[in-house]
Amino acid sequence: MNTLGSYVRKHWATYTMATVFMLIAIALDMMFPKVTERIVNEVLVGNDYTYFPYLLLAIILIGIGRSVFGYYKEFTFDKNCITIGTEMRKDLFDHIQSLSLDYFDDSSTGELMARVKDDIDKIYQLVGMVAMRGMEVTLNSVLIIYFMFSINVPLTFLPLTFMIICGATAIIMEKKLDKVYDAISEENAEMTTTAEENLAGVRTVKAFARENYEIKKFFKHNKKYYDLNMEEARALIKFYPVFMLAGTLLPVAVAVLGGIAVINGHMNLGSLTAFIIYTRNCTWPMEELGWITNEFSSSLASMKKIKKIYAEHSTLSVNPAPVHVNDVKGEIEFENVSLELGGKEVLSDISFSLKAGKTLGIMGQTGSGKSTIINLIQRFYDPTGGSIKLDGTEIRDMELEQVRSATAVVMQDVFLFSDTIEENIRMGRKDDMTMDEIKSAAKMAKASDFIEKLEDSYETVIGERGVGLSGGQKQRISIARAISKNAPILILDDSTSALDMETESEIQKTLDEIKSTTRVIVAHRISAVRNADEIIYLQDGKIAERGTHEQLLKKKGLYYETYIAQYGVPMEMEVSA
Repeated sequence: MNTLGSYVRKHWATYTMATVFMLIAIALDMMFPKVTERIVNEVLVGNDYTYFPYLLLAIILIGIGRSVFGYYKEFTFDKNCITIGTEMRKDLFDHIQSLSLDYFDDSSTGELMARVKDDIDKIYQLVGMVAMRGMEVTLNSVLIIYFMFSINVPLTFLPLTFMIICGATAIIMEKKLDKVYDAISEENAEMTTTAEENLAGVRTVKAFARENYEIKKFFKHNKKYYDLNMEEARALIKFYPVFMLAGTLLPVAVAVLGGIAVINGHMNLGSLTAFIIYTRNCTWPMEELGWITNEFSSSLASMKKIKKIYAEHSTLSVNPAPVHVNDVKGEIEFENVSLELGGKEVLSDISFSLKAGKTLGIMGQTGSGKSTIINLIQRFYDPTGGSIKLDGTEIRDMELEQVRSATAVVMQDVFLFSDTIEENIRMGRKDDMTMDEIKSAAKMAKASDFIEKLEDSYETVIGERGVGLSGGQKQRISIARAISKNAPILILDDSTSALDMETESEIQKTLDEIKSTTRVIVAHRISAVRNADEIIYLQDGKIAERGTHEQLLKKKGLYYETYIAQYGVPMEMEVSA
């Protein structure tokens, strides 16, 4: 994780410029009481109008300068913090993308959304408005105390005492708020997750008439979020009056004690006026101290959450000198592959060899490990035992991007982006895919007919996750996306489950015509794998049966039982073939 300091150092030039603007603005603030002191002593008390026009001009110029440099100070700091926030969000997103799939198995989408958006917003404020106000408060306080001492030493101890009390209060408040903000950040992630899941599954919610249940579930998190924010408010209420009271009482107390000093001849009226203005200039830092402490505590809580994500790293092994395979053919070999996830053995001693251009069918009951084999081929996980080779090269030694680029996948859970149909199909080769290739892939996937009947055809924008399309239409677009990638390995993970038998049969014929592509077909339907060169049947993460369609039928084992369940008693010609 890059430190905040590294982001600040990257923009040192603009930060220096912003600081210079701030210093000039503060210097002008310090000059104003001195000019006022001269007006009171020379003009009002001494009746000397010689320099009065120049003194008035000085006040006007100070006001204009303060406005101009104050504006550029605010703008430059804001620009810096927005730029840093953008960079931090990009870096965090890059890091999340680099994590292996096992991290996402245990993390919620809502939590990650809260970290990328809300927590980054809090952190970049720390190097923007919070940093600017903190520097202003510190510099103002130091300079004001100096000028006060130069006017009247004994009287200065009064505002100094108030400032020490406010500083101590701010430290206590920060410690009180630290745990509160940590809890608020966590609950914000929980509430975001609940809302995200509910909205993503709104059709399921309505189908099961669970609206009231989901409302109560969301209300529970919303109520807890409300309670935590009220706890924050109660903590602030305890401490903010200290800052407000100090800001109100201090000028009055200074005016009274300073007036007595003027009456006794220990200071003149102009000096008292300047001192009171300095006092008013030190009241706003006291009030700002509460806000700064509040925002600082909130930012630190968010920082802890972000650091937890950066502490996570991909569990995939990294080869410092990866092997690049020229012209991947698509030959896949599993040799005694095992995999454990979360302390549970998912696959055990899986071995098979699939020559380039051949087809492997994978069947088995739900949870038997079918999709896990697919995840291993794409190297979403590294096996805990054995080896996986692509064209004879161990995939852990290859470039990760090349391994995944070699495969085109039609997932069981079809995911389409909220974009045009054209953009969803060209996802595998966004930069160089032609429209002819897109239409050809759609035709092969039996999707062109319904796409071209749409009003905007391939330019039709589909909703999030393909909302507005049927399950079969989404699957056909997903198949077209995979075909158009022209990858040497085509993976079909139960990809025709939502299609009717006739369409499935047509797509299978089309896929059989693609002779140069290695195919791995995961399916529950016998019809999807019966033409495969080899079929493996998984049970409890192990290969229970293997062979061709005819060989497995003759064994009259698990595959045979599945055939009977789907088609009834097999014909003698199937068994004897």
